[in-house]
Amino acid sequence: MDEQENKDLNREEIYSRVIRAGKRTYFFDVKATRSGEQYLTITESKRRFNNDQGKFFYEKHKLFLYKEDFEKFTRGLDEVIEFIDTGKKAPEPEPEVEEVTVKTESVATVEFEDLVDPEDAGENEI
Repeated sequence: MDEQENKDLNREEIYSRVIRAGKRTYFFDVKATRSGEQYLTITESKRRFNNDQGKFFYEKHKLFLYKEDFEKFTRGLDEVIEFIDTGKKAPEPEPEVEEVTVKTESVATVEFEDLVDPEDAGENEI
């Protein structure tokens, strides 16, 4: 892997928060895409012991969360935390309805009699 590929994989952190929770450590890192869009990586790190090598190592799991998903993600997280705390399920959300704009145009009403050929118009008049 060349230096540019490595740099792309390890984007500079804009903001970071570490939460130590017993045997686990959580890292909340704000990063940015090449186009400047910010996103969140959540990393869970657990210290494990490798019996074969007789050494400790860190097992990591990452989740990438993009800005357009923040609201739905936090709403879902809040709901499951509330369920764990109270045992009560949140009411089912209303299905999302996509707004559709329909453009209409006025159309003239044409009667069959209006479809006379202009050259024949004089012949049909009484």
